[in-house]
Amino acid sequence: MSKSQPSYTSGTAEVPLLGMTIGDMLDRTAEQFPDNEALVCLHQDIRWTYREFVEKVNEAARAFMAMGVRRGERVGIWSPNRYEWTITQFATAKVGAILVNINPAYGVHELEYALNLAGISVLVTADSFKASNYRAMLYELAPELNHCKPGELRAHRVPELRSVINVHEDTHAGMWSWQGFLRYSESVSDEELAERQGGLQFDDPINIQFTSGTTGNPKGATLTHHNILNNGYFVAESQRFTDQDRLVIPVPLYHCFGMVMGNLGCITHGATMIYPSEGFEPKRVLEAVHQEKATALYGVPTMFIAELGEPGFESYDLSTLRTGIMAGSICPAEIMKKVNQQMHMKEVQIAYGMTETSPVSAQTSATDPFEKQVTTVGRTQPHQETKIIDPATGNVVPRGETGELCTRGYSVMLCYWNNEEKTREAIDDAGWMHTGDLAIMDEDGYIQIVGRIKDMVIRGGENIYPREIEEFLYTHPAIEDVQVTGIPDEKYGEELIAWVKLRPDAEQISGDALIAFCKGQIAHFKIPRYYKFVEEYPMTVTGKIQKFKMREISIQEMGLDKQ
Repeated sequence: MSKSQPSYTSGTAEVPLLGMTIGDMLDRTAEQFPDNEALVCLHQDIRWTYREFVEKVNEAARAFMAMGVRRGERVGIWSPNRYEWTITQFATAKVGAILVNINPAYGVHELEYALNLAGISVLVTADSFKASNYRAMLYELAPELNHCKPGELRAHRVPELRSVINVHEDTHAGMWSWQGFLRYSESVSDEELAERQGGLQFDDPINIQFTSGTTGNPKGATLTHHNILNNGYFVAESQRFTDQDRLVIPVPLYHCFGMVMGNLGCITHGATMIYPSEGFEPKRVLEAVHQEKATALYGVPTMFIAELGEPGFESYDLSTLRTGIMAGSICPAEIMKKVNQQMHMKEVQIAYGMTETSPVSAQTSATDPFEKQVTTVGRTQPHQETKIIDPATGNVVPRGETGELCTRGYSVMLCYWNNEEKTREAIDDAGWMHTGDLAIMDEDGYIQIVGRIKDMVIRGGENIYPREIEEFLYTHPAIEDVQVTGIPDEKYGEELIAWVKLRPDAEQISGDALIAFCKGQIAHFKIPRYYKFVEEYPMTVTGKIQKFKMREISIQEMGLDKQ
């Protein structure tokens, strides 16, 4: 009797890892492709070649040095997508400061938490974004700004923050303007910057990214040059990027999708970074592709759905598009077909990962069968390993069985900043990052994500994976979206509730009708007993659905908290 293969793969690679810092990589690319466009920021009317871009980066790097920013010091960035974000990203890498990405949607409480956890001494900030008034929040958090000179802040609630740089031209009490900050560059020479950059190591921490915190406070994933430079490189390699590619980046830069897969993917290949707007606007994305003759486009499935549904979609010339990344969640087959055909992205790829793994650890390829592109997250990335284990025993499960996905390799973070306990929970003694995701690996090594361990429901001793039920309910013609979670039940321990979002044009249906739809199609114990019809779901600031909040709301509404 033949034994099934274990659920383990290692990603093969003909191309070696890049053993260099981000600053050295940028310099090498600028020497190789000086006249290629590096950055096009449409909403700020910026268009720089690699020669110009590296000059701007070096100017900001020298200014940070003149302000006294040391190697390993934390510099925060709190801004929507702007050229100053990217200049700060590469300038901090050149001086060895650790860039701390702060979510543009954060409020005062979250900002205070991030500044203090990471010990941020310098904050680069925008004035505002959408409904968020950053400047007002900063004066609320640190009213001492009103009475101090720039660079001399001593704030009670954020004691380590000493300097605030506002990216806008206006001057504000206690803050430098962007241009005022850049003037400091004149007191540091190119030779001094080169000496600082030359002393850095590629294993140095260079970036802290906060996990979105679907439960509890966000944790600061600490990443090195080696982590994120190589991940950006291999994500772009999989898309067959060259110096002729032009990538539209409508995803947030504060997230690894933007700054790693986008920015670092481009600068490792001499390709062009194109920002259509400060935040996602489908019309601006389509205009950017059309105007800039883009070859690649990034987004999550909801972004592509919005672009396809934009009025006048047919009037945009998208024929130059070839590839791109769709990440964040599995793409419905119908949407993938439209992206392939109507957006000309025949080589679009699915990427899977997490902040703690820089982020991508699995990716489809341009040659994968369509069915694999819409049901899996592809195979293990080059130079990385994947295994799927039984969460109870830690043993690798056979192919085709469900277990926890673990990943190991160059991409695994150093640690959670100042949190040894959570780091030990996430990374085991053998260096495996435990993702908390439930997955299945098929005989060909393709990985299917079936849910979160924390989302698993145990009903009457049966392990139920909500993702499987959601996939079936999606086939109902009236359902646009559905999320299934568990709620307490006296008889079975847990019961299932489905939160259902109907299509705008669908007729109202009842929970009983959906129960009838499920009967005979899925096992009786997997059929949700309760149904809640909703217009939206509770979400994190990064757009992840918070099932624990769905559970809390359901328990409260059904009076189960009073039993």
